Amino acid sequence: MLLELNIQNFAIIDKIRINFTKGLNVLTGETGAGKSIIIDAISLVLGARADREYVKTGCEKTTIEALFVIEDLEEIENILENYGIEMETDNTLLITREIYSTGRSTSRVNGRTVTLSMLNEITSKLIDIHGQYDHQSLLRRDRHFEFIDLLGDNEILLIKDKVKKVYENLQKLKSRLKVLVQDEMEKERKIDLLNFQIEEIDEAKLIDGEEDTLTDEYNLLSNAESIAMALSDAIMTLDTDYYSGKSIIDKLNNICSNLNKVSRYSNSINNFKDVIESIIYQLQDLVREMRYYQDKIEYDPERLKFIDERLDLINKLKRKYGKTINEILQYRDKINKELSILLNCEEEIKRIKSEIEKHEIEMKNLCDDLTKERTSISSRFEKAIIKELNELNMPKVKFKVKIEKLEHFTENGLDQIEFLISTNPSEPLKSLSKIVSGGEMSRIMLAFKSILADIDKIPTLIFDEIDTGISGRTAQVVGEKIANIARNHQVICITHLPQIAALADSHYLINKETTEKESITEIIKLDFEQRVEELSRLLGGVNLTETTKQHAREMIEMSKKIKNQKE
Repeated sequence: MLLELNIQNFAIIDKIRINFTKGLNVLTGETGAGKSIIIDAISLVLGARADREYVKTGCEKTTIEALFVIEDLEEIENILENYGIEMETDNTLLITREIYSTGRSTSRVNGRTVTLSMLNEITSKLIDIHGQYDHQSLLRRDRHFEFIDLLGDNEILLIKDKVKKVYENLQKLKSRLKVLVQDEMEKERKIDLLNFQIEEIDEAKLIDGEEDTLTDEYNLLSNAESIAMALSDAIMTLDTDYYSGKSIIDKLNNICSNLNKVSRYSNSINNFKDVIESIIYQLQDLVREMRYYQDKIEYDPERLKFIDERLDLINKLKRKYGKTINEILQYRDKINKELSILLNCEEEIKRIKSEIEKHEIEMKNLCDDLTKERTSISSRFEKAIIKELNELNMPKVKFKVKIEKLEHFTENGLDQIEFLISTNPSEPLKSLSKIVSGGEMSRIMLAFKSILADIDKIPTLIFDEIDTGISGRTAQVVGEKIANIARNHQVICITHLPQIAALADSHYLINKETTEKESITEIIKLDFEQRVEELSRLLGGVNLTETTKQHAREMIEMSKKIKNQKE
């Protein structure tokens, strides 16, 4: 639900803050006051393309903020999680759009910068805007099957899910078959390449883990002289007399002997002597290990050359087939299977063709089931739409859901669905796109929304003067239908009809003040008496009489009764 809308430096708006409520929110005002500008601002914050012309003259940027509270997290939580956007603890979502005078724009959701495509995906779950000329989804034949499917139950959802999975498998099989039936010359080239790669890897006789062992040995052999000198110097210093000096172990032995002579005088001295003796034993063991290791070190130029060439070979294969020896061996197994398939191509083609045939039979059966479900739904839908349109003062209307078979499978089945309508008894059924009257199109769209509103799960609906071209009793029915939708949705409706405005749960007046320097739009939430004044204006124009005001009061009271009766 849209809780709050803040608009700053937008077109003729200096600064506006609107707090919307649940139910039916109605916006009225004089022509040119800025009602459509409010909808333009909402469209921009939802992800519409920006235009620097929206920035108020003399300002650096325009800022639009929309604060939502998310009552059904299931519909939007996964999208936010995918984009790394955290929900607030109170389940609010703040969307900010800034448009600069340079034409640049930025969008943020709960402080996280997002692209327009990300923003559109998020907001598509929050608000649905319908304007006088905004009926694209109804006019697009390729979208009509979605309306029908929305009216189905779990059965059609299960069938559609199966159809999609079988279709995806079918496409994979056909792609695989296309690769296998490539021309013979290309196949032979592929076989030669795979044979060469397998032979090259096999000749290397790679062993997983050998690279680390060879690298350690290479480092040892290539530095044998330095290592030997370092070990020799260490051994001599620790345990061999050299020149006129004594080794470290000899010196420690002398210290130990001297301490032993006086150890009987003190336990502490005896402990010192024991520690030094322990060190001497450890050093003697260390020297023995160092001599053993030193004896093993032998500079072998042939071995060094072999290791160098082996490591070069391994690195060459890594550049071509994988980052590690294990990856190279895995790649070898993979291309060996691919080679086997190519060498036994005819058998594999035969197998895949058989699989395709099975999938197509399954697909055909599922599509038939899907068509049956859609046909049943369409029959109910036709009756429901006609009933709605009759109530909207279109008594002679005819409506038909036309279902035709496509020549090829799609992930949505084999059905091509189109809505046909005749608003005049003398006219044949024709496509919705042929409807010329804006008033008729508005009523048709409202009829669809009345049926689908409880299914599409979008919490907020905006109707921007969809009541154009209607009046009288029809206007009253349109208002009641919009109010009925508002029982389970938040509805924001811009209207010029008093019949609709009287049904509002919250009524806002958009007013434009013009001075010598500029025009500024402001918005006011009306109390009861202010509503009476505004409805009187809608009813009687400029000259307001007490009779007109009384009529306005009666309309508001009557609207309350109508809404209470339907609860």
